[in-house]
Amino acid sequence: MKGPRSNNTLHPSNWGQAAAIAVLWLIARLPWRLATRLGTGLGHLLYHLARDRRYVVRRNLELCFPDLSTEERERWVHANFGYTGRGIAEVALGWFGGPAVDRVPFRVLGLEHLNAAKEAGDPVILLSGHFSCIELAGRLFGQQVDMAAIYKPMDKKPVLERALRYGREKKLERVISKDDIRGILRTLKKGGTIWYAGDQNMRRTEQVFAPFFGMQASTTTGLSRLARMGKARVLPMFYYVNATGDGYEFVVGPPLEEFPSDDRAHDAARMNEVLEDAVRHAPEQYFWAHRRFKTQPVGAPDPYPELQHTHIGRMPWQKNKLKKAHKKRKRKKSDDGS
Repeated sequence: MKGPRSNNTLHPSNWGQAAAIAVLWLIARLPWRLATRLGTGLGHLLYHLARDRRYVVRRNLELCFPDLSTEERERWVHANFGYTGRGIAEVALGWFGGPAVDRVPFRVLGLEHLNAAKEAGDPVILLSGHFSCIELAGRLFGQQVDMAAIYKPMDKKPVLERALRYGREKKLERVISKDDIRGILRTLKKGGTIWYAGDQNMRRTEQVFAPFFGMQASTTTGLSRLARMGKARVLPMFYYVNATGDGYEFVVGPPLEEFPSDDRAHDAARMNEVLEDAVRHAPEQYFWAHRRFKTQPVGAPDPYPELQHTHIGRMPWQKNKLKKAHKKRKRKKSDDGS
């Protein structure tokens, strides 16, 4: 009974997700400039409210840009929250915005690299990263290029997952779960284009530790594996809010030479190097709220030692529930020991 109920939008366990979707739908009714200004303001408010997230952003910047002064780093933290809030509005516009969203100004640099690969008949993987405008970028770039997108299923958030698929499938050719290897390879073997973002902390077996801004980062080996199995060319493709904030810029790079190699650790380091170069182009717009260095080699110190709550994405009542469960386990362990 629990499984089917959890997929029902009206089930109480999904009310929070349904409310979030309703808010996104309302934001999408606004003109895009007003929506993004509203989102930026929301981000600046979250800067003051989201203590744990603020710590993670600040700590990531401290680890990755150690030469920044304290004052400059804090300006970046504040700006990053602004872009994160703007990103929430861009999710709304990307998923639920009307036809006017497709007329949002943007320009694409380096599209000739992708066109050349397609004219040669090569399947392509577009290597991207988690920048704040990712969802709106997918919708806008999908007008230019027929491509499928890989996504991470949200098993515990079925309502949000359905919304994500609905929003992305508006302009993208297909949305494929990262676990659907056969589906990904079928698309590549047909000469298709896959949009791939592999810059999240990995806890599964298909990972290695590779440098990212001088830190050891648990990094997926999926990119080189898919490129090898699908005989695909890998092209960098990144997206940013432009310097004036009134449009977007996409940058497509040339194919990575001699990629993949026979060394998965070398390929993971190469991928992180490409991502690092892209982040340096607009560091305030990167998703620094993610604990990129959470998983570390055995014996390495915790990169986030002052984090107040382990489950920083949970609501207060969920955190309290986890605290009670933790105390119960400690009591049980103590009683068993006695």
